[in-house]
Amino acid sequence: MRPAVFPLLLAALLGPAISQAAALSVCTEASPEGFDVVQYNSLTTTNASADVLMNRLVEFDATSGKVVPSLAESWTVSPDGLVYDFKLRAGVKFHSTAYFKPGRTLDADDVLFSFQRMIYPAHSWHKIAQSGYPHAQSLQLPSLIKQIETPDPLTVRFTLDHADATFLATLSMGFASIYSAEYADQLLKAGTPEKLNSQPIGTGPFVFNRFQKDAVVRYRANPDYFAGKPAIDPLVFAITPDANVRLQKLKRNECQIALSPKPLDIAAASTDSTLKIAKTEAFMTAFVAINSQHPPFDKVEVRQAINLAFDKASYLKAVFEDTAVAANGPYPPNTWSYAKDLPGYPYDQDKARELLKKAGLAEGFSTTIWTRPSGSLLNPNPSLGAQLLQADLAKVGIKAEIRVIEWGELIRRAKAAEHDLLFMGWAGDNGDPDNFLSPQFACAAVKSGTNFARYCDSRLDQLISAGKTTTDQSVRSRLYQQAQAQIQQQALWLPLAHPTAAALMRQGVEGYQVSPFGRQDFAGVTLKP
Repeated sequence: MRPAVFPLLLAALLGPAISQAAALSVCTEASPEGFDVVQYNSLTTTNASADVLMNRLVEFDATSGKVVPSLAESWTVSPDGLVYDFKLRAGVKFHSTAYFKPGRTLDADDVLFSFQRMIYPAHSWHKIAQSGYPHAQSLQLPSLIKQIETPDPLTVRFTLDHADATFLATLSMGFASIYSAEYADQLLKAGTPEKLNSQPIGTGPFVFNRFQKDAVVRYRANPDYFAGKPAIDPLVFAITPDANVRLQKLKRNECQIALSPKPLDIAAASTDSTLKIAKTEAFMTAFVAINSQHPPFDKVEVRQAINLAFDKASYLKAVFEDTAVAANGPYPPNTWSYAKDLPGYPYDQDKARELLKKAGLAEGFSTTIWTRPSGSLLNPNPSLGAQLLQADLAKVGIKAEIRVIEWGELIRRAKAAEHDLLFMGWAGDNGDPDNFLSPQFACAAVKSGTNFARYCDSRLDQLISAGKTTTDQSVRSRLYQQAQAQIQQQALWLPLAHPTAAALMRQGVEGYQVSPFGRQDFAGVTLKP
């Protein structure tokens, strides 16, 4: 098959470049963990690496809800759903920098390298990723992809072990970015493979320049970008953890876009004639992960008590200021398999105490609450949220100590399962419901670290796996609704909120759109005086 190319995307990709470049500074909330995106699972890292430096075979267009061409101009799928042939775009150039001068354009060997290093343990690059390959592992790509072949320099063939309805959309995720095999060989021969994480090379609209942790990431426009050089040059990520400071920088024109604003900041911006607001319903869920491997959270009654003890309505009002929808499970309400009739957990502290007594914990217990220091879209006020949870748990006899941990360290330690209760959020990358289930609740995701509930159950695993073996949406919906029911009954999360994604901008910013998946695209942005 050859999917129709989305007209607006094609226009953005192939339209003429603006002749006069302008600098764009974006106020972001945290430092990326690194730039070798396959090693990480945070959206902050995806935004700073995959979204600006890299391309994938395909992209997911949120407006049309379809997978569209990118490095692959077209593709075909065999009738049995097992063989995918991708035809690559000819003449795509990798970035040229002071540390790498490409000797050839992108070809099938680059795609081969990008996937083989993630899924083949014997590959020379496989063990170099100190953090492993969390997305590839949680999505079980090593067992799904049976073979990768390159019939010719511009053709890549994936043969799957079994049909998987999510495979094509999965290839639009940040971790599926295509790397330069030539650059990787250069680094390996020099004995410096770690530089792939600190001196990245891609094919994307911007070229990496410099990174100063907790301060700034600098990029320049890619003059050889296959879709045309961006109008923005340079692009700067000004790392600004405090949302109030991001707003003030925006007002002073030190930033032209401010990400993850607080609800109060959005209200303030609406009265400022120099600013404008972009919003969309986010395909995201904020939650508190309950580590089911840490006693007493291995008891379902304790996890259920946590859900019953928390006054979610007061939390939403105080932290999100009523700009988010209450979450009842992992899926946002706009997900096509959303189980809308699940009962959920009302605020009932008496019932919470009864369950703790049933679990043999009538006198309560001590635990920890982990949260990040700076606000984000999925956690606008980390300190207040943690304090509200702490206070409600204390009322049922649970003494919780709040631990504030820097974002990169928080992610690393949470993937190592060191947490008890963890304020976290998840953004679906591609509109498919499985993008919440496999990474967060599959047994393979316990091993990869993205399953923050640390819960592995064969029945739930079978429901998740079965949902990917058919393209029949009604069948998939039924399976996923059963999975949601089990997740809720087992109280693996304390679901919090489905926020509205927003960004604040100067009036002169044109062409920027807020993604429901939290992805960032600055390639088509222009600045007017």
